Amino acid sequence: MKAIYPGSFDPFTNGHLDILERSLKLFSEVTILIAGSGKKTALLSVEERVELIREIVKDKPNVKVDSTQGLIMEYAHNRKINAVIRGLRTPSDFEYEYMMATMNKNIHPECETVFMMTSQGLYFVSSTMIKELYSYGGDISPYVPEPALKKLKEKLPNPVRGK
Repeated sequence: MKAIYPGSFDPFTNGHLDILERSLKLFSEVTILIAGSGKKTALLSVEERVELIREIVKDKPNVKVDSTQGLIMEYAHNRKINAVIRGLRTPSDFEYEYMMATMNKNIHPECETVFMMTSQGLYFVSSTMIKELYSYGGDISPYVPEPALKKLKEKLPNPVRGK
């Protein structure tokens, strides 16, 4: 069975990688889908995120990386994908995700949403927190894959440490 794992992934974190790796135990193929990020302001362009994530998952032949500007459920329906993976960091994430899953079910009734809790040591890691920590000179290397760290250093030189 195929699944999509949608998100903004700006940047892709070890928390995202954790959910992806665990999803691959359940699904034969997972498409990481960079989707509209709503109110968030992106640091990396969609093209940069696609390229970055492809580099991170290059050794995983059953992972694809794509993007969409449209509805996630239309993307899934058009590609005969019947599962969507959603990561939950904290219990408070569930309310929003539940409402989104209910709406998605109305759009694409054959598609099931699978909620996965982030592993215990990564629940506090979010793309927003990573960008903020980095902007204040914090060490983000424990929280992002090496290619993501390299990309952030290129895109946003650390203002405190100058690197």
